[in-house]
Amino acid sequence: MPENPSRQEPMAAGPSTSREISKSKPTSNSSEEAIEEQRLLRRLNMMMNMVMSVIAQDATLSLDQASQMVADARTAALAMFPGKELAWSLIYQPRLQRLMRERYRIM
Repeated sequence: MPENPSRQEPMAAGPSTSREISKSKPTSNSSEEAIEEQRLLRRLNMMMNMVMSVIAQDATLSLDQASQMVADARTAALAMFPGKELAWSLIYQPRLQRLMRERYRIM
């Protein structure tokens, strides 16, 4: 009888090991997704910094051109992060509106 429990222990350890492996697979997928999301966030941040820098510093940029840049930046941001219109309107839209008001003296 003592032999059966020792034989069952490796079998019991087997499923827990397979559970650990199955748990690690979603973790690796989620870590890959997190890495991809961080890459997209860095790209978005760089893009927005460039757009805001051009609007603020280019003296030859017209109001229509600046407005088109803002619209294109919004389109690109929502292409990178579909369904995040609320985040755009809470984070980037106020910054861009403030910059446009300051730069073009819009009320």
